[in-house]
Amino acid sequence: MEFALDDDQEALVELARSILADHCGDDQLRAFAASGAPFDARLWQLLAEAGLIGVGIAEAKGGTGFGMVEAALLLECAGAALAPVPLRETLIGARTLIMAGAMAGDAHGDLIAQAASGKAILASACDEVGNAWQTPAMQARRDDAGGWQLDGERSAVAWGMEAQALLISAWIESEGGAGLFVVLADAAGLDRQAQAGTDPTPLALLTLANVRLPASALLDGGTGPADLLRWHVGQMRVGLAASQLGIAGEALRRTAAYTSERVQFGRPVGSMQAVQQRAADAYIDVEAMRSTLWRAAWLIDQGLCDDAEIAVAKYWAAIGGHRVTHTAQHQHGGMGADVTYPIHRYFLAAKAVETALGGTQPMLAELGSAIATGAARRLSAIGGGFDAL
Repeated sequence: MEFALDDDQEALVELARSILADHCGDDQLRAFAASGAPFDARLWQLLAEAGLIGVGIAEAKGGTGFGMVEAALLLECAGAALAPVPLRETLIGARTLIMAGAMAGDAHGDLIAQAASGKAILASACDEVGNAWQTPAMQARRDDAGGWQLDGERSAVAWGMEAQALLISAWIESEGGAGLFVVLADAAGLDRQAQAGTDPTPLALLTLANVRLPASALLDGGTGPADLLRWHVGQMRVGLAASQLGIAGEALRRTAAYTSERVQFGRPVGSMQAVQQRAADAYIDVEAMRSTLWRAAWLIDQGLCDDAEIAVAKYWAAIGGHRVTHTAQHQHGGMGADVTYPIHRYFLAAKAVETALGGTQPMLAELGSAIATGAARRLSAIGGGFDAL
């Protein structure tokens, strides 16, 4: 594995940071929060015009190419800036649709192109109570026309109100396993209600009552619906880990600057041994998050969905993000308790990422299960769909 960024990756990071720096300053984020808008439409448009929403999506599908590593680099930048846009879900959702394209006759080609150009927002609805994503509560059954009928409820879906299409996991009675379905926002029988979480990301409660879908709505990369769902969840977890790396890294940078300038007892707070020790521990956490993330992302680009490596990356994103942002808030003293002060945004953002698709303990359980079976599960490329990315 090559740890140094190549010229294209350096240019990608530089472009992303430049755009985000111009639109995600503290004052701008404060003004956006007061606006009540679900996401920054102007920033979303600029990211689309720069081709950044299409990173990790093949040029033939309307994207700008590259792979999961480059997508993770972009998501790290967006996490550091706390960019109020549905980038992670749209990007990963489009990659999942491409994987299924070889089996579905490119039935979702238009949706992929619209997502890559920023004209459509995608949402992922796979989180389950108790992290039971392999046995979702949503029910899917065949209808008389050969299509599908979905019934059930899914809560706290990020960008669920704004999305033009939702990727929803469901239990398939006839198959005795889980699968991933594409449900358009205007589907009859789909009801969406706005919800609020601990961070500013807009959420939605989805209620599906006898929602009828065509046969192509079930995504299958060639080795079965359950494997395609596993790929999607794996990529989403890597995307979350990338976002958390950006959040934690920036929170630590801000804390280092603050403690270097804040003077107590006649000297900078950062010169005190206890402060230095906690900051050093936070730095170790950030670097552990970084190395495990790049390992998991790189393996995905090699065509391997390694459950154990992804669980390790998400574990460090959960526990590392928790510890780093708690340290950041604590070392800001009284300012860290002020909900209007910028560091509090990082605490809230990290907490949302920490619990999404499995927090610390669920990830340890999955990792232990992989070790107990003797080896991490590695899946080869799905039905040629991976090559299309």
